[in-house]
Amino acid sequence: MRIGLAKIDITPRVGVPLCGFGPFLNRVSVAVRDRLWARAMAVEQGGRRVVIVSCDLLGVSGATTAAVRERLRKTVGLEPSAVMIVCTHTHSGPDTLADLIGWGGFDPPYMELLPRRIAAAVEHAVADLADADLLHAQTPCEGIGLNREQDRDAPPLEEVLLDGWRPAKPELTDTTCHVLKVVRDGRVRGFVSYFSCHPVVCCQANHQIHGDYAGVATNLLEREYPGSVGLFLQGANGDINSCVVHKGEQESLLALDVIAARYANAVRRGLHEAQPIKVDTVCTVLQDVAFKRRPWIADEVRAKLKAEETSLADPQATDADTEYRLAVVRTLGLRRILTRLESAAEMSPPIQLQGLRIGPVALLASPFEAFRQIKAEVQAAARAPLALVVSLANDSLGYAPDRLAIARGGYASDMVPLMYGIKPFAELHEELPAALLALDVALDASD
Repeated sequence: MRIGLAKIDITPRVGVPLCGFGPFLNRVSVAVRDRLWARAMAVEQGGRRVVIVSCDLLGVSGATTAAVRERLRKTVGLEPSAVMIVCTHTHSGPDTLADLIGWGGFDPPYMELLPRRIAAAVEHAVADLADADLLHAQTPCEGIGLNREQDRDAPPLEEVLLDGWRPAKPELTDTTCHVLKVVRDGRVRGFVSYFSCHPVVCCQANHQIHGDYAGVATNLLEREYPGSVGLFLQGANGDINSCVVHKGEQESLLALDVIAARYANAVRRGLHEAQPIKVDTVCTVLQDVAFKRRPWIADEVRAKLKAEETSLADPQATDADTEYRLAVVRTLGLRRILTRLESAAEMSPPIQLQGLRIGPVALLASPFEAFRQIKAEVQAAARAPLALVVSLANDSLGYAPDRLAIARGGYASDMVPLMYGIKPFAELHEELPAALLALDVALDASD
């Protein structure tokens, strides 16, 4: 087995709008607290080569992924299926999703450079390929997240920052992290950490660029292992927030170091405890899956749109009102949907899922932010000894809510699809686990 690692700086210039937290917030960056990176790991075994790239970004679009893959096909001969691009989902980075309505400010100059920078990280990682050993550990990782569907409000700051704080129902969060350790010539050359938690320690008042808890922790650990490259894989973060959320800017920035230190401690323990794993094969598979959408017809969308436009016409309306700006997001999303319906466009286009196998480790990845229960069901039924459900891979399409959230309605199941201008999904809790398990079967057959 050979492994290569590399990273490339993808920090935007100061002044680029930041993405996340609310509608039309006009969050413009004023400083760089921590630089953002595209970190790549290439693995080669038995004549096969696969690459994972982890980016300190909210997400990437399918178009960006396609551009990166096409460049890599030409420069290093990698087939599209051999490249997986994942994102940490920081809300303190640039808007990288052109179709996202109201949640950032798309910057074309930055986006023109981004695919080349991501591809460069892979090219350097491929050039770095050399004999290496891979080790694995699963360690406790607690005191970071809480389930935002069950615990609507984060506890007071002075409570959650105490050593030993735990949520009331830790079983509704991720309580362990997985760590892969790359050893070459007797030293740590790199590592991969996997954990499920929305990176929202910082807040809408924050105007500094950084990678939130995952980015800060990874930077810290890389400094402890000079010359190493650390990748972060986002798990089922759809319904798990950090324990510090929606605080003031200074409170959030101070808490950021505390939460990042907790995560770094868990990964550090994993690096100490990691044991060798046998990598006798690497393989990857892409599958396009059409997921059911709500059966909205044009007349139904017109009625919804009329109601939104009526509220916007209120003489007392002001764009300083968050509810007004949310109504604008819904209005623009419904207009996109209606245009597609009236033009007879495909309303349920296939969505690309990817499976990637490195020995006993299977990454079962989708462009959604999966809810915790979906991850639990997939891991319980998967064939792979170490099945990791990865969110925000190769595209970004909002949440994959569980059936309770879909039945209840609201932000995750109803609002976010309108931010993308697409019809809400109807049965993701049933369909996504089945599709991810189909990837697991396909990887098993490819071994």
